[in-house]
Amino acid sequence: MNIALQTTLDTVLAPLYWLLSLWSELMNVLFRITGLGILEYAFMHRALLVGLCIGVMAPLIGTFLVHRQLALIGDALAHTAFAGVAVGLFLNAVIDLGVTPYLTAVVVAVIAALFIELISEATDAYNDVSMAIVLSTGFALGTTLISINAGGLTVSVDQYLFGNLSTVTQQSAAILLVLFAVVVGVVGLTRNQLLYVTFDETAAAVSGLPVAWYNRLMVMTTALVVVGAMQIMGVILVAAMLVVPVAGATQVSRSFTESLVVSVLLAELSVVLGIAVAYYAGATAGGVVVLCAVAIYVAAVAVGRVQDGHGDDASPEMGAITTTDDGSTGD
Repeated sequence: MNIALQTTLDTVLAPLYWLLSLWSELMNVLFRITGLGILEYAFMHRALLVGLCIGVMAPLIGTFLVHRQLALIGDALAHTAFAGVAVGLFLNAVIDLGVTPYLTAVVVAVIAALFIELISEATDAYNDVSMAIVLSTGFALGTTLISINAGGLTVSVDQYLFGNLSTVTQQSAAILLVLFAVVVGVVGLTRNQLLYVTFDETAAAVSGLPVAWYNRLMVMTTALVVVGAMQIMGVILVAAMLVVPVAGATQVSRSFTESLVVSVLLAELSVVLGIAVAYYAGATAGGVVVLCAVAIYVAAVAVGRVQDGHGDDASPEMGAITTTDDGSTGD
């Protein structure tokens, strides 16, 4: 193992390790009060924290993606994240790089996200074409590197494909906290601009907003969410958390902001229920979380039909957006 690189990474992440220890102490207190077995072990403390962060990150970005009809971009980036994991495992085996594959997955997924936008801009192809190209390339690269390095692998790739609660290490959880801060910070600072580009790209361009730059920012933050969620959801199911809670929220919400808040609540409920059921049933967490999310979506559809039946058919409000002379936007 590259001890110097590992030591440097641990030094950078040390403050986050301290936060994780505080979180674990809080969970231990709750365990002594409630006696719930799910709160007893350190790996479950990390899994719960990662799940709660994903429950905020995924719908926060997914709400913009769904309204831009880019729901499948999460699937494309998840496959490229798998290629990033394969790159990390390959480099660890060949040159003893000594870093977690989730870190290489972040780099590869962000590069792939930029390629999706660059292919669309350079060839005037529809976004689904560029997503299909990147998805295929990422999965092909991942399977090729895994097959070349199969003899030297000391870990199973199943944990990356299907997710695993017990594989959330302290370092992986700390990296997730960094991704969480970046995603929430970016959306918080650029929310109005992203909203403008989402609902009227042409008007946004006319008003002076750098639309292409915001499109790239959106796909890069999507890549960060995908890699973060991959730890417990797995590559195959990670895209669901970007879409399903948002789809449920749109059934019962009447404005973009309300949809954003409701989708986060639905995602958190899905994550907590899914992790709890997976722990006590001994099932794969990713699959159970998605099944919980789909069940909540079905319930949301039913509630939405009841609302419509009572005549609550007011048109959704997307938020009032005004432009200033310098091209910035505000509600």
